[in-house]
Amino acid sequence: SDKARTYLTTFGLFCPLLKPLLEGDILVAIEIFYFSRRPDLDESLILDAMEGLIYKNDRQVKRKFIYHNLDKINPRAEIKIARL
Repeated sequence: SDKARTYLTTFGLFCPLLKPLLEGDILVAIEIFYFSRRPDLDESLILDAMEGLIYKNDRQVKRKFIYHNLDKINPRAEIKIARL
């Protein structure tokens, strides 16, 4: 969708580029702060967006912890990544 493409572009502007990219199995914790209770952002889009910036492929993610919250003033995603 256009909304997803816009998110991916914006994500790339704010996400740091790791060099070298993480290799091996990875744990990801994502805390998503939505604008409303009708969320339209899925964590799989965030995992896809990190490909080529943080790790080579989102199939490296072996453990996921996803948390959902509301923040009408500052919707965002806070992401923590660790090697397993």
